[in-house]
Amino acid sequence: MTGHSSHIMETPSQTAGPYVQIGCTPSRVGLAGINPGKDLGASLVSRKTMGRRISITGQIFDGTGKAVRDGLVEIWQADHNGLFNTPLETRGKPDPHFTGWGRQGTDLKTGLYRFETIVPGRVSWHDGRMQAPHVTFWIAGRGINLGLCTRMYFPDHQEDNAADPVLTGLEHPTRIPTLIAAPDGDDAYRFDIVLRGRNETVFFEH
Repeated sequence: MTGHSSHIMETPSQTAGPYVQIGCTPSRVGLAGINPGKDLGASLVSRKTMGRRISITGQIFDGTGKAVRDGLVEIWQADHNGLFNTPLETRGKPDPHFTGWGRQGTDLKTGLYRFETIVPGRVSWHDGRMQAPHVTFWIAGRGINLGLCTRMYFPDHQEDNAADPVLTGLEHPTRIPTLIAAPDGDDAYRFDIVLRGRNETVFFEH
């Protein structure tokens, strides 16, 4: 090849394959990762984390209604004051005892995932409006060429949800329920994600 290009070209997307859990959550399949027994994203909270503690569980269902048992789920969210644990946060000082990011593989037998976290605060939108408390989900798995991004909102924040700029901006309001978690006991929520079909979850480009 003669010459060279001054632009870096984007490589083609590829399916995650059947080994995504092995690479990203090795401890869950009996392998030692960078920190044995402590995969990246395994825990969002500590004893000092501020805010209301909750758990989020759920499953991912494919187009046939079967649970995806070898998927990978990541979540991002703000702390209890609506601040993100990132150097780019300029609105205040986020809770140093809350990572704001978690990663779990779905259970290889049941397909269940589970996160221990807190209820996030409201986050400002680019035009000054306030977003309702929500958790951002990113999903990868065998047969998924590009990771899928969605959001989970809380059923007990109806007033905030009704004014949320993302929910109110959906083309089909009848699909909003696919983004609302279901109560699952005290301080617990269930959020199932449907990849395709009649009750397909709303997914976002980013």
